Amino acid sequence: MLKVVDTTIRDGQQSLFATRMRTEDMLPILEKMDEIGFYGMEAWGGATFDSCMRYLNEDPWERLRKIKRILKKTKVVMLLRGKNLVGYRHYADDVIEAFVKLSYENGVDVFRIFDALNDVSNLKLAVKVAKDCGAEVHGDVVYTTSPIHTVDHFINVAKGIAELGVDAIRIKDMAGLLAPRNAYDIVRGIKKETGLPVGLHCHYTCGLASLSYLKGIEAGAEFIDTALFPFAFGASQPAIETIYEALRGTGLLAHLNLENINDAADFFESVRDKYRGYASEATERIDPRALRHQIPGGMLSNLVVQLKEYNALSKMDEVLKEVPDVRRDLGYPPLVTPMSQIVGTQAVMNVITGKKYGMLTKEFENYVRGDYGMPPGEISRELLERVPKTEAPKLPTMESIPKDARVSFRKDEDAVTYMMFPQLAMSFLKGEIRPANENGGEKRKNVKWFKVNIGGEELEVKIEGEE
Repeated sequence: MLKVVDTTIRDGQQSLFATRMRTEDMLPILEKMDEIGFYGMEAWGGATFDSCMRYLNEDPWERLRKIKRILKKTKVVMLLRGKNLVGYRHYADDVIEAFVKLSYENGVDVFRIFDALNDVSNLKLAVKVAKDCGAEVHGDVVYTTSPIHTVDHFINVAKGIAELGVDAIRIKDMAGLLAPRNAYDIVRGIKKETGLPVGLHCHYTCGLASLSYLKGIEAGAEFIDTALFPFAFGASQPAIETIYEALRGTGLLAHLNLENINDAADFFESVRDKYRGYASEATERIDPRALRHQIPGGMLSNLVVQLKEYNALSKMDEVLKEVPDVRRDLGYPPLVTPMSQIVGTQAVMNVITGKKYGMLTKEFENYVRGDYGMPPGEISRELLERVPKTEAPKLPTMESIPKDARVSFRKDEDAVTYMMFPQLAMSFLKGEIRPANENGGEKRKNVKWFKVNIGGEELEVKIEGEE
């Protein structure tokens, strides 16, 4: 039996519709989806956490609780960025411990934990806390391509993750770069070296995902991620309907209720129309150019929305060409949160200012200093010489929360939310955020934008979350 994790309400909507789907558009169909036979539903984590507050004026913890109350048979799965949790920088140990414990208590059954640099040391604490809580933990190997990212490299990363005591290893192909032959070799190698179940999470960006799933399954993969077809393909995952048909007669998916799958797909087809303003050709079509620029779906989706809103979409091709150069200079980090933001934002700044590395973001400098962990390859000498060496910043702890902020907290979860997103959390708790319009227009509040001048016209650009 092949175990399927549905990604429709997390990665599917995040990759195609910029993470703007409201909780009210998920809940009505969950009871029927609970009868499909999915192993789990990836329903929380990633960029959905801050997007709930920032754009929808929703409490992400309440979303989690509502989903958990409905799903009786299907495991609630979340995506966690190791020491980054669901934020965009490292957090102190007590913040990590509190967040993981509260996530489990509020309904998370399976934690999928990754580090953007495949630095296993950044996974250790989150894995330990989740296991101590009694949760199931899948450790992710982040897939990318570069001169240093070989099949053996990924197998060695998996061996390091296995030593942490995870229950399964997942190959996380956030940009749809995994070719079928590599999928076969990596799955087979990880199973041989670790003895653990292996899962495949591939985006359809380059058109390879379904082929890679079939070869990975042939090599012994036990888990695959799919989405219902209205929220599948393009920058999202393959559709379960397609994979079901491809495997018909094998018995691998005979446990799934196809009638319920079709009913759920019909529901999301009607929901999809509400968020058409966030869709774009760039995220819905197959585009092999991603094999060059390697930008994952969520990053591309949000980049398109913001550039289109400020009439700067004409700069997209230049940014896509700049991204590989910046990534090379940083030692080939995989383009997954927060590396995608760091690389993407710097690429945008290089293009729209017309001066390569004329301005460096604080996060970019922190990466060069090593604050995010060990880079996969060598950082360019030019950048190492430009960024002054400083001591790693002292991370704020739960005890450092100001008293005036605590006054606004209604529950323990609010304190953890504040530690990750202080300004956003306070605005949300004070009721100062206006939710987005479903057609793609929205009120922007408490968002930091990068202002640039192009041809005498002032524009604002922001790159934000994905995986």
